[in-house]
Amino acid sequence: MKQVTVNSNDAGQRIDKFLIKFLPSMPQSLVYKSLRKKRIKINGKRANERDILNAGDVLELYINDEFFDTPAPEEAFTKIKNPTINVVYEDENILLVDKPQGMVVHSDDKESVNTLISHIQAYLYQKGEYNPESEHSFAPALCNRIDRNTRGIVIAAKNAESLRILNEKIKTKEIRKFYLCLTCGIPQKNSDTLTSYMKKDADANLVKVYDKPTRDAKTAITKYTIKKKYKNHALLEVELITGRTHQIRAQMSAIGYPLLGDGKYGTWGKNPLLKQQALCSYRLIFDFETDAGILNYLKGKEVTVSSVDFGIPIEKL
Repeated sequence: MKQVTVNSNDAGQRIDKFLIKFLPSMPQSLVYKSLRKKRIKINGKRANERDILNAGDVLELYINDEFFDTPAPEEAFTKIKNPTINVVYEDENILLVDKPQGMVVHSDDKESVNTLISHIQAYLYQKGEYNPESEHSFAPALCNRIDRNTRGIVIAAKNAESLRILNEKIKTKEIRKFYLCLTCGIPQKNSDTLTSYMKKDADANLVKVYDKPTRDAKTAITKYTIKKKYKNHALLEVELITGRTHQIRAQMSAIGYPLLGDGKYGTWGKNPLLKQQALCSYRLIFDFETDAGILNYLKGKEVTVSSVDFGIPIEKL
């Protein structure tokens, strides 16, 4: 039998979800069987799979030692000795960083160590704000993500309560996200709201845009305003109302104004001076309309990156 004391980052979640994360080598079917067979207790009483954990609860786990003895895989962040992140805002609960172009947010088939989340975890570990040995199921995590070749603000939560709140606020659209981008050509309207329907092609890693509702396609809504016009290009501020994959890139291309440097959604948008699309998530507003618990102090706060450089002399456009 093993005893586990629930900490603040474990609290607030169902016991079955906690056990699945806490015992990664244990088959989920066996987790649920152990709950049914009364092999899991909370504070001395039989646990039900829907029980919500509270800080200080003591779990008694009557399961085989082999599921505790399996060594955990090496954490990617431990390989990063000098984390490099550009902090835009930080407090005891959250961290906002300006992700550079070319960096992935999570590991993929091409990169497993030099990712944004690994650098953030290494940064917090070296500051003494994250100790994996004292955690049962939580690690600092990202609340949103942006493409490898898009620069801009990404939100990270330092604790489980902040992660739950921010995920809910993003879901209910109480966090507003603004981008800057350069288009090939100048849109006819100085401002507009684009509504279309997007279907993802996972194999090709792109989305298709439709003018009318289509089977399996999701609604995509984007607002834009032209900030400055050049000879053959325009600088736009874009607000995402929905958050679909490649939404800005695909929708702007669909109306005939692909992003400069974006070869995926508009081949004529390629520019020899640019290796990536001219797109930056540069501003974020915590537009909370409902209670945000421990993050209520963020209500109305606006965060902006200090400067936006697309890596091309705009005056030469």
